[in-house]
Amino acid sequence: MLDGWFLWFILFWVVVLVGLFAIGGFFMFRKFLKLFPKEDGKSIIDWEEYYVNESLHLWDDKAKALLEELCSPVPELFRPVAKQKIGAKIGQLALEEKLKKVDLDVIIRGYIIATPKRDHRFLRKKLAEMEIDVTPYEEFFLLSAK
Repeated sequence: MLDGWFLWFILFWVVVLVGLFAIGGFFMFRKFLKLFPKEDGKSIIDWEEYYVNESLHLWDDKAKALLEELCSPVPELFRPVAKQKIGAKIGQLALEEKLKKVDLDVIIRGYIIATPKRDHRFLRKKLAEMEIDVTPYEEFFLLSAK
């Protein structure tokens, strides 16, 4: 039968695998919930894609580079999802305000609004490194969801 170190080895791997499956399942379930249509018939993912596609002509190379730089602290595995969500919020703001192009102000506002409060510390640090004053955006840090 199983006894000694081999039993503990098997039990350790059972616990590790169950934990990893639970973590993976949690993130897959969250993504699955975002695909459900809301009252208007579109899901969160549909709206993100809509705002990105509708505002694509407003983005120049400088704005894209700034968004890439601001997203650099996000782990590489999650960066495409973060850029999609943040870019959609920026696009939504730009379209609602009828801007001719995406500029620094709308990028920072959209980034603050699109990110959870727990990530604002990293954003403040990144903006300080880039020598961008956050004083005009303090109200958005306070109003930000999540």
